[in-house]
Amino acid sequence: MSRLTHVTTSGPFAPPSAARELTVVSADGAPLHVEVHGPQGAPAVVLAHGWTCSTAFWAAQIRDLAVDHRVIAYDQRGHGRSAAPAGVEGYSTTALADDLEAVLAATLEPGEQAVLAGHSMGGMTIMAASTRPGFREHAAAVLLCSTGSSRLVAESLVVPMRAGRIRTRLTRSVLGAKAPLGPVTPMARKILKYATMGAGSPPERVEVCARIVHGCPRVVRYRWSHVLDELELDAGLLELTVPTAVIAGTADRMTPVAGARRIAAMLPNSLGLTELPGLGHMTPVEAPEAISDGIRDLVKRYVRVGDQQVQGLEGSSA
Repeated sequence: MSRLTHVTTSGPFAPPSAARELTVVSADGAPLHVEVHGPQGAPAVVLAHGWTCSTAFWAAQIRDLAVDHRVIAYDQRGHGRSAAPAGVEGYSTTALADDLEAVLAATLEPGEQAVLAGHSMGGMTIMAASTRPGFREHAAAVLLCSTGSSRLVAESLVVPMRAGRIRTRLTRSVLGAKAPLGPVTPMARKILKYATMGAGSPPERVEVCARIVHGCPRVVRYRWSHVLDELELDAGLLELTVPTAVIAGTADRMTPVAGARRIAAMLPNSLGLTELPGLGHMTPVEAPEAISDGIRDLVKRYVRVGDQQVQGLEGSSA
């Protein structure tokens, strides 16, 4: 499915045309769709999207950053235009780490560093890859958006009841449902907004998220839900030694802000947590400027082009 068949085709959330597209083969042979936007030689940014999303989820960030950055975005396996694994063995955090390493190796020069931003499962991908040689070679700094490292189902607030075994069981059945999501109807938009977005999210942004999420194949959604249910990445989080900033919405029901606070406290090189009042789980769509600004700040502070930091290069041209 082309990403343009299920998302808006105009406005800031329309997926922009890539300067280059390529297929990257992961360690187990899985083919990954990768897009490169922006000018060659510009400081690099790598974007990893979350569960049930695609590169289209980053449209606003790509449009903003690709003016003066080289933006690399890829579809996680089974999402967007990346093929789904044939069997359940292809769904794991190890596979996610393999995929990220493969994308970094294929799109960055040896020793070239980039800012990596991961939303939800994309943030988990970064945690899973934190000890990998390829990650450590290429990661200058990280932005974790609306993500978690463990206990996702037990801590989720999607089911509005007191924490405990019953809520955990009900949440597991909701997030791991096998049923197809079907067309994007008014009821579907209402459900998705409640579960993943802040109460003040405007209709056009709800529509964008609904179309992206409903474009995810049912089997892919179901199989990744089991990986997220069993997620345990605290050890990887503790090995994420590059400068890392965290951003989260205070009304996030999928990965509540309490988990983001715990992540920011556990990080070895934490740059702190930015809390976005009233926003939900879909922060790159709900607050696109905040995410883009956070990435830009990390690039200016930590990415070098040649022997100079980006900030120094910008200052010398003024």
